[in-house]
Amino acid sequence: MKIIIAENKDILGQKAAEAGILAMQQALAQKEHIAIILATGASQFQMLENLIQADIDWSRVTIFHLDEYIGLSDDHPASFRRYLRERVVEKLPTLKQFVGVNGSAEDIDLEIDRLNRLIGAQAIDVCFAGIGENGHLAFNDPPADFTTTVPYLQVALDDACRQQQLGEKWFSCIEEVPSRAISMSISQIMCSQVLILSIPDSRKAQAVKQALQGPVINTVPASIVQRHPACQIFLDNESASLMTER
Repeated sequence: MKIIIAENKDILGQKAAEAGILAMQQALAQKEHIAIILATGASQFQMLENLIQADIDWSRVTIFHLDEYIGLSDDHPASFRRYLRERVVEKLPTLKQFVGVNGSAEDIDLEIDRLNRLIGAQAIDVCFAGIGENGHLAFNDPPADFTTTVPYLQVALDDACRQQQLGEKWFSCIEEVPSRAISMSISQIMCSQVLILSIPDSRKAQAVKQALQGPVINTVPASIVQRHPACQIFLDNESASLMTER
């Protein structure tokens, strides 16, 4: 686990993207096609802006989507597949494939089966993600399932997670925030060859301290990244403010 602390969130996003781009370029030098995972949310804005400008042959890249609300249409302002479509996919016309999570599918079990077949067919070279104010990784809220090996699963969202989505102004009231989601599992995220975490803002400081300087425990799901062999964590001064060793 390597921790890099940037002066502000703009520099954090630039440095995180640079690390991920290097990992992608190294993977592309070894094989014809690669697969990456992208997360969404306010923590990823700056990183994604830098990533899409990379000198990458995107026709050799498949992007998997980390998670999505159940019951939310893809034209809703809070839809994560809309987020990625507008900020990434539409700006990469040569992209090989985008595998979005359809949280508004008529049969959620069939959608999860589809996702599991697709992601099970290839290795993941780089995962770009963040962590939540409650320490979640993807939508794996505490206590997270550290043992399941299925790539995607249906999960319940806790109150802290739903409050974070409201606080980031994706919804106008807490009643609008869905209570369930499709999420990539902890084990699938940990299978990524390289893990790049972008975690800005003071509201994440307590979660950062617990995840990176506390025990590995499922009540702080992101603490599992301490066991990843190639994890790079990008913080800014605000998100790193409570760490005892910097």
